[in-house]
Amino acid sequence: MNNAKSTSPDKRRFSNKFALKNHFFWEKTLLLTIFLLNYGTIGVNAAPQALRADIKIRNILNTASISPSVRIVKDPRNNTLYYLKRNGEIYKVNLALSTSTLVYDFSNHKVAETQGMAIGPDGTIYLVGNGNLGNDQTKAIIVKGVINPNTGVRIWSILAKSAGYPKSKTAYDHRFSGVVVSPDGKYIYVNSGSRTDHGEIQTAGGLYPNTREVGLTACIIRLPTNGQNLFLANNRATLKTAGYIFAEGTRNTFDMAFAPNGDLFGTENGPDRDMSEELNWLRQGQHYGFPWRIGGTDNPQQFPNYNPANDRLLNSKFSAVIKGYYYNDPTFPPRPNITLTEPIPNFGPDADNYRNPQNGQIKDASVLGQSLSTFTAHRSPLGLVFDTQRAMSPEFKGDAFVLSWTPGDPVGETLPGPFKDPSQDLLDLKLTKVGNTNYRLQARRVVQGFSNPIDAEIIGNKIYVIEYGGNQGIWEVTIPTK
Repeated sequence: MNNAKSTSPDKRRFSNKFALKNHFFWEKTLLLTIFLLNYGTIGVNAAPQALRADIKIRNILNTASISPSVRIVKDPRNNTLYYLKRNGEIYKVNLALSTSTLVYDFSNHKVAETQGMAIGPDGTIYLVGNGNLGNDQTKAIIVKGVINPNTGVRIWSILAKSAGYPKSKTAYDHRFSGVVVSPDGKYIYVNSGSRTDHGEIQTAGGLYPNTREVGLTACIIRLPTNGQNLFLANNRATLKTAGYIFAEGTRNTFDMAFAPNGDLFGTENGPDRDMSEELNWLRQGQHYGFPWRIGGTDNPQQFPNYNPANDRLLNSKFSAVIKGYYYNDPTFPPRPNITLTEPIPNFGPDADNYRNPQNGQIKDASVLGQSLSTFTAHRSPLGLVFDTQRAMSPEFKGDAFVLSWTPGDPVGETLPGPFKDPSQDLLDLKLTKVGNTNYRLQARRVVQGFSNPIDAEIIGNKIYVIEYGGNQGIWEVTIPTK
């Protein structure tokens, strides 16, 4: 999530101990837990509030159970909504009755720990999960559930499995998560997050000396949907030769979505340093900078004589700072000799605060006539959707919308989260293409007060938001059409 970054967004509060275990949001959850222990508790949020009179919100149902909700998706054939639990349970939503029914679980697809789900144009369900191996290794598994046209029964099979690769045994084991299907249904794009906060050495307690990122981490993988039992080696050159690497240098692109024009975008969760969260235009063969460039700025640990004591962007509320993961690092790998692709600049007016690296003061980029790459640090942007049907009013037509997972401080910087930014909201993003080089955007808050919103889906002019916190509600946000 800059961390939520890892459902999994990364560092904030969970509703129960099960949710805490192996969760993608370890980073921010851990930090918020530290805050709660020191300063008290935070109650369950009230209902979210629209920031405009012409936007309507209603609660469809609450999904709280022993396993947290992590995804909400639609079947594009009939707009039926489904939501996914971390334990692999898939529920079908009846919007008219505000009820849900369990339709698939581990007994069907054999994936016990799931972080990603998408449905293709033919109704095929794709699930992304992770498993634990010996010696503190993990592996990814991607399955598909194809409907038999003769019987109507969904047949589950393995699309791809990865080799085992080393975990870091930290909050930064982001692993495989977000998945999106290409509009033509021929490919899926899968996020494999980093195993480090910012490219530092993580040995898993000495098991893997001098290990930073590995072949399978910090990248976007593209796979053919007609594949069966594909093998993903823990070797970047082998993956490239097989045609599986779509993009590199992504820390944790927990969510991706296609725009109306077919361009692919991804939200990026940044590190424990006060560096901006990104929205990226994802293109084949591009390198998005991690760990050398993060949030449009250089990672200082790559440079000789880096002294964290003088780093104004380090905040002692965050785990990587507390544990000393920012340090003088003379063996930091050299930057690749290629052009690194920058995030999309945000021209505000919202979600564009930053900390001045010279004096540590918090600034509002758009107030100063500047842009930010892309969002306020630690927001954990998730739930990216587009008005691909152009069903909304001219003011919103074709726009993107994104959630922010992490609780923020709207007036100061008391929380391990966004500063002078309440977060936990829905942003309208008005994207403008700048030639063939990049986009620019304007971000504005349209709904506030969610409880750790983790994913969204869109049907016509209605956006459905599912929460990770509180009662794990599903909320229907109706955007005007006229």
